[in-house]
Amino acid sequence: MKEIRINAFLAFAPTHLSPGLWAHPRDRSLDYNSLSVWTDLARTAERGGYDALFFADGISQYDVYGGSNATGVRLGLQFPRLDPLLLISAMAMVTEHLGFAVTSSVSYEAPFLFARRMSTLDHLTRGRIGWNIVTSFGKSGSRAVGQQGARPHDERYDLADEYMELVYRLWEESWEHGAALRQRETVTFADPQRVHEIRHEGRYFSMQGTHYAEPSPQRTPLLYQAGTSNRGKDFAARHAECVFLSSPTAHVVARDVADVRQRTAALGRDPASVLFFSLATVIVAPTSAQAHAKWDDIQRHVSLEGALALFSRWSGIDLSKYSPDDPLRYVKSEGMQSAIEAFTVADPERVWTIRELAIFNAIGGKGPVFIGSPAEVADALENWKAQTGVDGFNLSHALLPGTHEDFVDLVVPELRRRGVYKEAYRPGTLREKLYGDGAALIAPPHPAALHRAAHSRDAQAGPQIETAPHV
Repeated sequence: MKEIRINAFLAFAPTHLSPGLWAHPRDRSLDYNSLSVWTDLARTAERGGYDALFFADGISQYDVYGGSNATGVRLGLQFPRLDPLLLISAMAMVTEHLGFAVTSSVSYEAPFLFARRMSTLDHLTRGRIGWNIVTSFGKSGSRAVGQQGARPHDERYDLADEYMELVYRLWEESWEHGAALRQRETVTFADPQRVHEIRHEGRYFSMQGTHYAEPSPQRTPLLYQAGTSNRGKDFAARHAECVFLSSPTAHVVARDVADVRQRTAALGRDPASVLFFSLATVIVAPTSAQAHAKWDDIQRHVSLEGALALFSRWSGIDLSKYSPDDPLRYVKSEGMQSAIEAFTVADPERVWTIRELAIFNAIGGKGPVFIGSPAEVADALENWKAQTGVDGFNLSHALLPGTHEDFVDLVVPELRRRGVYKEAYRPGTLREKLYGDGAALIAPPHPAALHRAAHSRDAQAGPQIETAPHV
């Protein structure tokens, strides 16, 4: 079996996917606004060979449940939430290999400013940055940034395609390879003949400007994407290098993996070049009995109301209007279509009640929870990987940082003993750690790479970074 890859799935907030557990006496989430929480976690993750810390983000309130944000504010449901981009440099300073994937919405961030911000982080981390591309559907987030409202589902992906075209041009086309000369003797920092203004007039964006960052180690950050609607899968097939999937059942994940790979191949990309990560939560202890006792303790602190409020926001359906024993039915909305589909039409043999949905989603969100001894958890991870075809897992936590400390101390040694987990990191950038030496730049026929050839005299060569100062 190929190596199992692991990311920690996080939010810069008191709650991510396990509502109520910030009140647990062994949880540090109440100190989410303390830098040491995150630098300590980064050290733990690197000690355990994690590929990356993967930060969810967003600015829309959890205001679908009950028609207001009251439940979300009271329970701290991903609110308040600080900007994870500002965490990355500090965590990079205390690690050498760990990657950092940050969610940013194409709906809210101007392409020119966002491209510079990501290039900055790619420089400061020496190429360890990734971007989780999302299209936002929350009405409150749209209003907060002065927009009239969220666009319809498929139109959001039309906007995203144009956004990607723009940032690709900034990262790959604006500066040719070798444009940054850094010549003290001639007092020439860059060759103006090899630095180009990007002009764009499109349906959603208009821009004229030169990328304000010289080429970074990866140029384009490693690209993640999580949409599994039909339009989302098309977008993933065109743009994503890593795809994040979340479903309660293995056969649904397997179906989505096969579907995206097929669409990727149809666009001329190697389907094996796309890596898939499945959402999961692990509760582990030295013995199975101890793990289940830990699980029982955790369950006493969860908020089922919080779980319903989270799912209401994801799906766009106000679950407060239903009784606990009502069956969950598919309803088309402008929300996250894959959220409601995962518990309805994607798995027609199972009918979930509202109560069952709340219990399942209360710890770790929409993915499975694996409970047991190190050997039992390792078996579960290997079985899920074999059944679904995923390459690894985005691990959510029940307790922060305890869930990840337990995984690193107990599960990682077992996976290494089985030969399915890295003993050491590969050298290089985040992309090289996943794809191998020499893969710092995104490779053709990915659309980003095609822009690199637009002006470059050596389209296959990477940016010269060896003389660049890094902090």
